[in-house]
Amino acid sequence: MTNTPNYQSALMRRFGPAALITGASDGIGRAFAVQLAEHGFDLILVARRGDVLQDMALDLGTRFRVEVRVLAMDLSDPAAVPDLLSLTKNTPVGLVVAAAGFGSIGPFLNQDVASETNMVDLNCRSVVALSYGFGHRMAARRRGGIVLFSSLVGFNGAPLSATYAATKGFVQSFAEGIAAEMRTHGVNVLSVAPGPVGTGFAARAGMHMGKAATPELVARSALAALGRRTTVRPGFLAKFLGWSLTMLPRWGRVLVMGGIMKGMIGKDTSGETAQDPRRF
Repeated sequence: MTNTPNYQSALMRRFGPAALITGASDGIGRAFAVQLAEHGFDLILVARRGDVLQDMALDLGTRFRVEVRVLAMDLSDPAAVPDLLSLTKNTPVGLVVAAAGFGSIGPFLNQDVASETNMVDLNCRSVVALSYGFGHRMAARRRGGIVLFSSLVGFNGAPLSATYAATKGFVQSFAEGIAAEMRTHGVNVLSVAPGPVGTGFAARAGMHMGKAATPELVARSALAALGRRTTVRPGFLAKFLGWSLTMLPRWGRVLVMGGIMKGMIGKDTSGETAQDPRRF
């Protein structure tokens, strides 16, 4: 294991020995997996792409000498979280990073309704179920951490990404609420609300992501804030746009966000849907 700052050593003492990461195969989830392995955490990696997770497990286990377990499953399936809880009941998971999720881009009426409702299942329902199941286990031990993902667009409506923004608004409110409750049980809850993040989503959706934060920055900022704050906005754009938008009335924020979204995807708003563990 490489030398790390003091807060990282404290992170392992406070939230170890094992971390579970959903959406671990790509983007922000993958960045968390690498950084937590570097800290010395044993890992449980969850995503749909089992082959990618197996390659990651071999790499991280060899590089950092940690135990890495792979669980290939689709958390949008209502049966998946109960299965996940059953499969991990004997593992001392002290940190859960719920990075699985996806979004759509384009006019709402051009989207596939099955995909939109599936987004709600993954981005919202599975987050509640994970937080409930692992929250009970952590509360019983009087220690633990849960990292959830809101977004810059989660603080108001976002035209051309309406469902996604609504799911992120749900997560933000949910995280704030359970953070106050779980603190009394020794469990820290953090909402991570990034702005644009340079992941595979951007390329597939044709989005222009200038000055986007990197997944590595998002993970590093979140781990530094865990146990210290309830919400963190990683990256310059998340902080700048978040501050700027708070100066406007809510209807104004919606109008500005619609312009930002349209500018990011250019002239084509025909309704392409893209999926990625994190984007905006």
